[in-house]
Amino acid sequence: MFYDRVRATPDVEAYRFPRDGGWESVTWAQAEEIVRPLAAGLLALGIGPEDRVAIASSTRVEWLYADLAVTCAGAATTTVYPTTGAEDVAYILSDSGSRIAFAEDDTQVAKLRSQRDQLPDLIRVVTFDGGADGEWVLGLDDLRALGEKYLADHPTAVDDAVDAVRSGDLATLIYTSGTTGRPKGVELPHSCWTYIGAGAASLDILSSDDLQYLWLPLSHSFGKMLEAVQLQIGFPTAVDGRLDRIVENLAVVRPTFMAGPPRIFEKVHSKIVQTVEEEGGVKGTLFRWAFDVGDQVGRARLEGRSPGPAVRVQHALADRLVLSRIRDRLGGRIRFMLSGSAALSEDVAAWFHAAGVLVIEGYGLTETSAGTSIVRLTDPVFGRVGPPINGTEVRLGSDGEIFVRGPSVMRGYHNRPEETAEVLSEDGWFATGDVGEIDPQGRLRITDRKKDLVKTSGGKYIAPQATEVMFKAACPLASQMVVHAEGRNYATALVALDPEALAQWGRAHGLAGLEYPELTRHPAVRAYVQGCLDQVNARLNRWETIKDFRVLERDLSIEAGELTPSMKVKRKVVETTYRPLLDSMYPS
Repeated sequence: MFYDRVRATPDVEAYRFPRDGGWESVTWAQAEEIVRPLAAGLLALGIGPEDRVAIASSTRVEWLYADLAVTCAGAATTTVYPTTGAEDVAYILSDSGSRIAFAEDDTQVAKLRSQRDQLPDLIRVVTFDGGADGEWVLGLDDLRALGEKYLADHPTAVDDAVDAVRSGDLATLIYTSGTTGRPKGVELPHSCWTYIGAGAASLDILSSDDLQYLWLPLSHSFGKMLEAVQLQIGFPTAVDGRLDRIVENLAVVRPTFMAGPPRIFEKVHSKIVQTVEEEGGVKGTLFRWAFDVGDQVGRARLEGRSPGPAVRVQHALADRLVLSRIRDRLGGRIRFMLSGSAALSEDVAAWFHAAGVLVIEGYGLTETSAGTSIVRLTDPVFGRVGPPINGTEVRLGSDGEIFVRGPSVMRGYHNRPEETAEVLSEDGWFATGDVGEIDPQGRLRITDRKKDLVKTSGGKYIAPQATEVMFKAACPLASQMVVHAEGRNYATALVALDPEALAQWGRAHGLAGLEYPELTRHPAVRAYVQGCLDQVNARLNRWETIKDFRVLERDLSIEAGELTPSMKVKRKVVETTYRPLLDSMYPS
């Protein structure tokens, strides 16, 4: 795919990336000039077909260069989140048998050094920004120089390695972050990514005229999927993994599409709504009126009808005064945004749509190369993740579990044949562990994770995720909510608040001198959260309503083991950590 792209559009922009306070770009031909000697360097170090090479780095253009170099050497990339602790890094590299590791900086190199005796297969480390010792740790330029020398003696080495790759060969080994236990290595062959690329192209959603803004972790299958789609379609990508620069960069880069997990869209929505709430007065009234008009127009379009002439006139004014400014914050050229990795609130999606920004949902797991289904631009609907991508089959089990079969499904879990057999049938059906519904139009709706469904002592089932998603949309201060009800006679919740949003709220309500833990204990904060919860409870069945809650004195975090790197809550970990707090809501 990479070489086909280089041949097809050599002089077209491939990647754009931050450099020296501005943005620099390379064409596909220039990218190939960078990748080829890096691939040759790996060959010079003895890397062979399907050998694993790890990348431990945040999202940046060098990650892409390294991944393409690994692929062009005929090897396979093992992805490692940069936030992963040293012991888990050692486990992943050891279990995968990784022979070389790309490490972003000295912090990542230090993790590898501290575990070196646990990594007998690791022969070299290549660092992007860290210090090199010329022996075990090489710089990226060292690897390039090694490759250039190798190519002088073996000019067709990289081409030969590429030609030797077969579709069933291992391309990527992604370790699932997992909400319980040790992560499992998901084996994704080249055929998965070529299918994802072809499948995306067949949807006619994107074209070479688009510009992607990519900040998602490339260690995650969602980010890797977008890399494959770019190779197939050929649009340029602006790459910067720094989360604190997203809004700033969008205004500068002005992309036509961007993907992200629901938390990003929730934060944008909450930030703007919270600011308007605190301003109040005429500005608040104007804002609410504009979004009400925008919602009327948005719903009419979703229903395939034209709004009336009076509404169209109002909308023109609302758009000029308010709605266009929201779009300008996103660069002003967004055609659509893609939400994945967890459920997006229908309310949040409708809010963006009212502003003139379509957010569609897609669905997939690491085990399905992140690509199973996606909402079509021609048939947008909130609360659905769309019909399957062409060539993929989806069916439901008797209990509503979603099963997937198609070219994107993994070939198995690395070194775990028994666990592979548990989820992958002989005829190719993968048991996702998700529960869902399929509407008459063939569009899939995810209701929850099968293992997350809880049963009260009264025998009623509750899907926690639905309540949690609604609450985060209703409460601008919310970061996470964890609903608890298993074996209990009613549902309760733990609520974690967003530090930035809480600090802003505190300043606006005369509580600027209080630190985060003090604010979480303040009666005014509890009252505000209770008000948001009342709105959610009004939409729930009686047995689903949250009867009590506790506000945590800190946000949930990846570092504390409460969230996966893709921001999914590790429900069991949270419930174990906060068991006394949960028990306090069920007096005997």
